[in-house]
Amino acid sequence: MLSPGDLAPSPTLRSLAGERHALGVDDGPRLIAFVEVDCPTCRLTLPYLNRLAGLLGERCERLVLVSQDGPEETRALVARYELAVPVLLDEALEASRAFDPPSVPALFLVGADGRIGSAHVGFHKADLNATAGALLASLGLSATPVADAHDGAPESKPGCASRHLSIATATGGAASPEPLDLRPERGARASRIEVSDSEDAYEYCIRAGFSGFLPVVPPTVDRVEAFVAAAGLAPERVIGLVPPCYGAATVEKIAANAVMAGCGPEHMEVLIPIVRAACDERFNLHGVQATTNSATPLVILSGPAAARLGFVSGAGVFGNVARANSTVGRALQLIMANLGGARPGEIDMATLAHPGRFSYCIAENHAASPWEPLHVDLGFAPDESTVTLFAAAAPMEVSEHTARKAEGVLRTIAATLSVVFSWRRCGRVDAVVVVCPEHAATIAADGFSKRDARDFLFENTGVPLRAFEHEGTEGTQSRDGLTEVLIDGERHYRKFADPYQIQLVVAGGTAGKFSAVIGGWLAGPKGSESVTYPIRKEMR
Repeated sequence: MLSPGDLAPSPTLRSLAGERHALGVDDGPRLIAFVEVDCPTCRLTLPYLNRLAGLLGERCERLVLVSQDGPEETRALVARYELAVPVLLDEALEASRAFDPPSVPALFLVGADGRIGSAHVGFHKADLNATAGALLASLGLSATPVADAHDGAPESKPGCASRHLSIATATGGAASPEPLDLRPERGARASRIEVSDSEDAYEYCIRAGFSGFLPVVPPTVDRVEAFVAAAGLAPERVIGLVPPCYGAATVEKIAANAVMAGCGPEHMEVLIPIVRAACDERFNLHGVQATTNSATPLVILSGPAAARLGFVSGAGVFGNVARANSTVGRALQLIMANLGGARPGEIDMATLAHPGRFSYCIAENHAASPWEPLHVDLGFAPDESTVTLFAAAAPMEVSEHTARKAEGVLRTIAATLSVVFSWRRCGRVDAVVVVCPEHAATIAADGFSKRDARDFLFENTGVPLRAFEHEGTEGTQSRDGLTEVLIDGERHYRKFADPYQIQLVVAGGTAGKFSAVIGGWLAGPKGSESVTYPIRKEMR
């Protein structure tokens, strides 16, 4: 593969119109992008390149797409993504051999001197932004990012082998007849169903399987269209692919499920980022939906949008306290079943499950909190708002009405934290601690910041070594990799591998000293990671 500093070759390739064009640089810099029609990662990259073309405006010829496939397949690709990018065909793979990328997509930024300035393969948001920024700046344009960290696409994705290295091409193989879109821009419109006047619309929805457990509001065309209008996006716009069956969550289909759940149109503002978060690969909704564990997404709203949209964060926060909490949580569950395809006893194999699978959505009680809110903790501005998804078990209530000092309250919470997931399971665990306002006030009065409280819980949560004497019980088989610490003079294995596996949120009523511990499911990159998305109108 050509590297920065190498002289770029200048083969002549044919355009889709049949004209011959030299690939080299003539009157300025150029970004050359090699793609394959049936490469999912190439398709993931195309909308970002199209965005760059829009920023280039009249100078979009500075961006050239080189297709390693024939004219017919390439035309279909251009039409599908409405590409406003010059496209050349490398049918003989002459240019591919000259640039020699090991995989596609491959981006080569060529300077005005004809030499390679940068070269990247695969999909990497940071590389896309750096490359686009360098090209725009070299043309005297504003170096605007083309990839948003919170648009629902993964941060990176490996590509496919370049066709000039592919055995299938050498032996006459063809591109896949059904290419996979990792993140399509548009999806099919929702189907319309005519129900006769004699039919009970509520019973019809239950029989049709729109909701197998509770009646739903019939998603009439007028209702759904009102929700789509509130979203401010095209109805066929795809927000994400919902695991495990990867149904396309278009704006229209999200709206239909929101209607059925009983949401108001204004709740589309928060449902769009919730669906993005649920479809984020780091969250691993596929695993959460298919596991025999009881985990299900807990939605946590943080920031001023929560109160504006009617979410309640005070007394009874986990209960039936507000339309917003109940219906938005339920809408996500309907989307998971109707678009993700995980239904109990089929793909959803939870042995027990828990009531959070009806609805599991809370808001942070900023007014009663002595600490910075969750979204600020996570690097967002105070005036921003976010949704956080956590693969959560049911809450375990922690009663501590006697302790008058921070350490007393935190030690009681730590004792409950020690049993999340399983008593002897350590390391690969995480938890959300919902601290009630009275407990938060007691902890803060002793000078504990939120970080201090988290660190104390981390240092003082463990499982006694004596618990591991019971051979053949869960957790004993993995003790060799655990960290031994002293807690209150007794040897323990540390429960959590990192303090940030414990997330603190203040919520609940101001009367009653009850907090809650909520365990997670298989923490970390090989399980489920908590994900946070901003609620931003410009992202919708």
